[in-house]
Amino acid sequence: MNLCYNHITTRRGAVIMYDKLVPGTVMPYTDVAGGMFSVFRPMITATDGLTLGQVSALTGLEYSTVQNWVKRGFVAHPVQKKYYERQLARILLIAALRDCLKIEQIAALLSAVNGDVEDAGDDIISESRLYDYLCEAVRLLDVDRLSADKVDAAVAQVTADYVGPDATAKERLSTALRVMVLAFMAGCLAREATLRLAALQNT
Repeated sequence: MNLCYNHITTRRGAVIMYDKLVPGTVMPYTDVAGGMFSVFRPMITATDGLTLGQVSALTGLEYSTVQNWVKRGFVAHPVQKKYYERQLARILLIAALRDCLKIEQIAALLSAVNGDVEDAGDDIISESRLYDYLCEAVRLLDVDRLSADKVDAAVAQVTADYVGPDATAKERLSTALRVMVLAFMAGCLAREATLRLAALQNT
């Protein structure tokens, strides 16, 4: 089991059952070339940014949840009510990690990599590329045989092409990405435990 969402509850309360979902979304996983975020770029381009409704449909998040993240400074403000690559990537990262980490912890983790959410100038990596790295590292891992060494190896593999703006950037990125991968996988296991507990209680 790799990209390991077994189910997700949409904002309207419907439960969707999939073996694999793309992290942070309600989309079934398929192999793509060029990084997972390349799936979303044509959507953003076609409509010159995504509306809140489109973001909600893509992620399964409530409108109010996304708006609250923006209001609290966890996601950059939309431009004329449209969400572009940077905002969508940040939303997907938060959505992928929130089953295990508190929103404040996720914000601190992302800030450790890219600083001020509203200022792309202090980023050591684009948010979309960071999301691609997370998706690829998770894809390489098998949650049934997860180990710290395997996480380290997966992170090293997906970041092999990364060249940072300074001497410390790659280590910061790698450390943050290890946390993200472990948190995502922990969330997968927590959801599986919840499903099995519910099944037990219903027998």
